[in-house]
Amino acid sequence: MIANALSSLWQGFGVALEWHNFIWSFVGVLVGNLIGVLPGMGPLSAISILLPLTYTMHPVPAILMLAGIFYGSQYGGAIGAILLNLPCHPPHAVTCLDGYPMTTKGKGGTALGITMMASFFAASVGIIVMVFASPLLVSIAFKFGPAELFSIMLLGLVAGGTMASGSSLKGVAMTLMGLLLGVVGTDVNTGVMRFTFGFPDLSDGIQLVALALGLFGVTEFLRNVNRLQVTAGGMKVRLRDMRPSLVEIRQAFLPIVRGTGIGTLFGAMPGTGPTITTFIAYALEKKISRTPERFGKGALEGVAAPEASSHSKTQVDFIPTMSLGIPGDPVMALILGALLIQGIQPGPQLITRHADIFWGLIASFWIGNVLLVLLNVPLISVWVKVLKVPYRFLFPSALFFIAVGVYSTNNSLFEVTEVLAFGLMGAVFVALDFPVAPILLGYVLGPMVEEYFRRALLLSYGRISVFVEQPMSAVFLGVAAALIVFQCGFALRQALLDRSPTNLVSDRRGH
Repeated sequence: MIANALSSLWQGFGVALEWHNFIWSFVGVLVGNLIGVLPGMGPLSAISILLPLTYTMHPVPAILMLAGIFYGSQYGGAIGAILLNLPCHPPHAVTCLDGYPMTTKGKGGTALGITMMASFFAASVGIIVMVFASPLLVSIAFKFGPAELFSIMLLGLVAGGTMASGSSLKGVAMTLMGLLLGVVGTDVNTGVMRFTFGFPDLSDGIQLVALALGLFGVTEFLRNVNRLQVTAGGMKVRLRDMRPSLVEIRQAFLPIVRGTGIGTLFGAMPGTGPTITTFIAYALEKKISRTPERFGKGALEGVAAPEASSHSKTQVDFIPTMSLGIPGDPVMALILGALLIQGIQPGPQLITRHADIFWGLIASFWIGNVLLVLLNVPLISVWVKVLKVPYRFLFPSALFFIAVGVYSTNNSLFEVTEVLAFGLMGAVFVALDFPVAPILLGYVLGPMVEEYFRRALLLSYGRISVFVEQPMSAVFLGVAAALIVFQCGFALRQALLDRSPTNLVSDRRGH
C-alpha cells in the first residue's frame, strides 16, 4: 500500500507541475494570502466569489485554485494577528494573544518566522497523513452500502449542527434550514417540483453559487460595513528579523509538534473548524507550561502551537471530503459543491476514477506551501500596506464582482436577486447570533442524505430497521445519538447552573 501511495503521489506531482495547473495553484495561494490579510474577508467569501470562474475551467486547475485559497488564507491571517492585533480570520484570534505582544517587544519578525516554520511543518505532516490515510479509508468505504452512507452523512449533519459556534440548538436549526433549501427544485424520482412557490427559476433548485455568495460574501461585508478604517502605521519587517535563533527554534519545536498532533486529530472530525483546534492547542500549552504567567505577554509557544494546529487541520480536512464525500466544515462543503458542479462525485471512487484530481491536489499542497513560504518573506510589508485601503472602497468593489460573477454563471438576474435575499437573510441570522455556516453544510449534504435514505428503503423493501441491522450503520447512528444526548445534557447542566441560588442572588444584587 505504501509503495502504491508513493507511486501515485509521484504521478500527482507530474499533474500539479503542468504549467496551467501550477499557474492556477499559484493564483489560489496568492489570492488566499491576500484574503487572509484583509479584515472582514475569509476563505468562504473568496471561494464563493471565485466559484463562478471554475465553471469554464478544467476540474483539476479549478480545484487546485480553490484549495490554494483555503490554505493560503491561513498564512495571511497570521500576519494581521501578529503585527496589528487584527484577527482577520477567526482561527488567528488566539494568535493575537501572544503574537501582538511579541511585536510590541520588537519580536514581530521572530513570531512571523516561527509561524512560517510551524505552518510548513504542520502542513507537511497533514499531507503525509492524507497520503496514507485516504487510501485506507477508501478500502473501508467500498464496504459501505446506502444504509451506511446515509448514517455517516447524518452523523456529519449532526456534528456540524451541534458543534457549531454558539448555541447547539441554533446550529441544528440552521442545519435544518440548509436541508430545506437543498430539497427545493424538481424531485429526480417523481419529477414533481417541490417548494418552488410558483417560480419556474427554482425548478433546478437553489444555486450553490448564489447561496454561498449571499451567506458568506454579502453577509460578511454587511457585518463589517461600519468598521473603522484600520491603518498599518509605520510597521516594517526586515528579512533578518524573521530569522529565529536556535534557542527560539528549540523553544518552539515541541509546541509545534503538539499543535500539529491536535490539528491532525481533529482534522477528520466533521463539524470541528480550525478555530476550535487553535484554542485547544493554546490551552494545552498554557496548562503544561512551567511558567503559564508568560502567556498573553509574548510567549513564543502561544504562537507556535495554535498556528501549527490550524495548518495541520486545514490539510487533514480534505480526507473526509475527498475520500468519503463528507465535508468537515463549511469551506470543505463549498469545495465539495465545486466538485459536484464539475460532474465529479466525491467519495470512495474518486481516487480510482479521478486519480489526476486526487493525487494532483495532494501534490499541489506541498508545492503551494513552498510557494507561500517564498511569497511571504518579500511580501509581508506589501500585505501590511494593503491594510491601509479604506473599507469603503473594498465594500462596493466586492459587491460589484459578486453581482457580475453570479450573473455570468447562467445569465440570470433571478440568481442575483437570490444573492441579495440570502445576504439579507444571513445578516439577520448573524444579528440574532445564529451561525450561518451549518446552512451550507445542510444544503450540500441534505440531497445526498435523502437519496441514500430512499435508496436504502427501496433495497430493503421499506424496512426502516435496515439502518440498525447493518453494524457500521448502527455505530454511526449511535454516535450521532450520543452527540445529541451530550449536547442536551450540556445545555441542561448550563440551565441548572444559571438557575442556581448563587447566580440568582448575584443577579438580584446586579439589579
